[in-house]
Amino acid sequence: MGTYAVTGSASGIGAAVVANLTVAGHTVIGVDLHDADVTADPGTSDGRANAVQDILANSGGTLDGVAAVAGVGPSVPDAAAVMSINYFGPVALLEALRPALERSGAGRAVVIGSNSATTVPLIDDRLVELALAGDEDAARKHARAAQNAMPREVLDMAPSISAYASSKFALARWVRRTAVIPEWARRGVLLNAIAPGAVLTPLMLGSTGNTTEPDADEFPTPMPLGVFGHPEDIAFWVHQFLRPEARYTTGAILYVDGGTDAAMRPDAQPTAMTL
Repeated sequence: MGTYAVTGSASGIGAAVVANLTVAGHTVIGVDLHDADVTADPGTSDGRANAVQDILANSGGTLDGVAAVAGVGPSVPDAAAVMSINYFGPVALLEALRPALERSGAGRAVVIGSNSATTVPLIDDRLVELALAGDEDAARKHARAAQNAMPREVLDMAPSISAYASSKFALARWVRRTAVIPEWARRGVLLNAIAPGAVLTPLMLGSTGNTTEPDADEFPTPMPLGVFGHPEDIAFWVHQFLRPEARYTTGAILYVDGGTDAAMRPDAQPTAMTL
């Protein structure tokens, strides 16, 4: 049995991941703002440092896996906070915990992205560049300025939609770039991402202004299966990526979105490499 850390463990997808790992007999270190083994704020550098310190203390310095699930949605009023929580939080945590994953001999890390990275036409290229450059202060400043320039109808619907989609786009690109460098790949630490679609979590319902399950056929993006996802649908795949048997998969972005991305961009993948 192994030892795993899960951020965002108090609700939604994170709680479902914790349940799966616990049923499988593993030791789970939950991380969240409240109701967790480790309470920490992923939106601040001090919060991230405290989370890493407490995770290492609880694990004895060795981890078999980390599921970076914590995040916020496009309904959050402050675009800067969205960037800090959704991008800089998981990146800092995973970079700091990589040595603990390496010590296990078969470390696995999974990040929760979003299909919004490829289905929302509001990606801010400059914001993505600043995130990937690791400049959190500049990214936060740019996110707020870009948010202030958004049309009022967009702000009324989802005030931080551009920052949200851009943070998830940058996170997916970070996973692809990082998973294959020697410090991760050649040391046996595998890194993958899952891109959920519309999943019935408190975050998703809060973002859409619903208190009950909305009609899938009236959702803004296509829903080919005609149903919404549930946290367990995402947790299942997180568990698969964390298993020791998943030894030949790294740098993958798995869409678990009921076919939304495929419906909107049927020819985007596979895309042939051009010379």
